[in-house]
Amino acid sequence: MFGVYLILKNGVVSMIKNIISEIICAFHKKRNETYIKFKRVLPFGDYFSDRWEKAKYLGFGEGTSVYDSVLILGDVKVGKNTWIGPNVVLDGSGGLEIGSNCSISAGVQIYSHDSVNWAISGGKESYEYAKTIIEDNCYIAPNVIIQKGITIGKGSIIGTNSFVNKNIPEKSKAFGTPIEIKGKII
Repeated sequence: MFGVYLILKNGVVSMIKNIISEIICAFHKKRNETYIKFKRVLPFGDYFSDRWEKAKYLGFGEGTSVYDSVLILGDVKVGKNTWIGPNVVLDGSGGLEIGSNCSISAGVQIYSHDSVNWAISGGKESYEYAKTIIEDNCYIAPNVIIQKGITIGKGSIIGTNSFVNKNIPEKSKAFGTPIEIKGKII
């Protein structure tokens, strides 16, 4: 009986090793093809997921793409032809709307809740929630953080590494930590 167990165990181990080997080969092939065609290297999961299919599955607008590494929580709505880059956080626990034709760059974090009062009260206070809105045709540069309850107006640009803690009127150029409006887009 013990001999049969070892044969089965060795067969299963061998099968698992073969499957892992096939996955690694497929990954290397896909990575090489992507690098040759686009001159980029992606996180592992992005080679095996379809960004447009993921957006469609989530009910986002036609033509929108979402990298596999994007963390999506709660009620998030996204319009058409919006690009959501790698390693983005979309917190829709208080409601999050992103319009059409937006570019949400790598590492952006968009929040619709915070736990500040909950934490400092030792858990006696509640989390706070407020809807966050990014209107159509906005560019959000890499590593921007947008706090809960903010509206970024149509056609605005938010610069790299900015902390958005106030509403931004439409057609604005804004950047900084905290955010400052630096000009208008004509």
